[in-house]
This record gives sequence, structure tokens and C-alpha cells, in this order.
Amino acid sequence: MPIDLRQVAAIAGMSGLFRIVKPTRNGVIVESLSDKPTRMVAQARHRMSLLDEISIYTNDEEATVPLAEVMDRIHQKYNGELPFGDKPSDEELKSFMADVLPDYDEDRVYTSDMKKLANWYTIASKHLEFTAAEETASEEQAGEEKEEKAESKAKKAKK
Repeated sequence: MPIDLRQVAAIAGMSGLFRIVKPTRNGVIVESLSDKPTRMVAQARHRMSLLDEISIYTNDEEATVPLAEVMDRIHQKYNGELPFGDKPSDEELKSFMADVLPDYDEDRVYTSDMKKLANWYTIASKHLEFTAAEETASEEQAGEEKEEKAESKAKKAKK
């Protein structure tokens, strides 16, 4: 994946995104992704959603597109600069969404979801690194090659 969203969360009732630092007995320590990061403990009563687990509905009944992939498409198309201002109209958001993900489900993806996507992308592009698709693929291949070498060494050791 071009952007790693496994340790990034949105907390209901709080604006912005948060990086998960480490777990505690009562919850998790999170750090805001902002120009002046602050740390706090997100307890069990806070509804927290990991961005890695969020997907966007498409017209195919069984398929959804992971948020990381959608953000990568936005990054490839706009390179950090969204085509609208701070307060886009609903029509601007819909055309933006159709441009990035043409087969999104218009009945299940609301304009409020599109606003969140644009806001989250803006925050993520400032504070997280996007990697090129080729780099990610080469890293995965290198990891697979290391696993194969380790397996062959284990087999030789057994003999």
C-alpha cells in the first residue's frame, strides 16, 4: 500500500486524525496529526475508527475500495492540492469523487463522507508519507525473497 494507515485513527466527536502511539490499561495513547501535536489517552468510551479498516462503497455489490487506495488515487491525480477550497459545494465534492473513483455508489456514499475524505486527505498529505507504487512493490518482493531464503535455510538445517 502506498500510504500506511494502520496506526492512524479518527475519533468520534473530535476533529482531525490521530496517530496511535501505544496501548495503556485504560485505552490507547494517541497523538494528533497537526502542526502542534498533542497527546491524550483515548479510552474505551471514545469511538475510534482505524483508517486502515475504512472502505468506500462501489457500484459492484460485493466490492469496496480501501481508503488507502482512494487516497493514493487522489495523491496521484492532484499531488496534495485538492481542486477546491476550504468549503466546497456539494456539486464540487461529487465531481471530485467521480473523478477519483468513477464507480463509487452514489446512494451509499454521502456528501458528508466526501467532506471527511477531503479533510482526511489534506491532513494525511501534510503529516504522512506517500510512497511510490514501484517502491512498495519492490519492498514486498524483497520481503518475499527473504522469507524464501529463510525457509530454504530451515529445510537445509533439518536435513
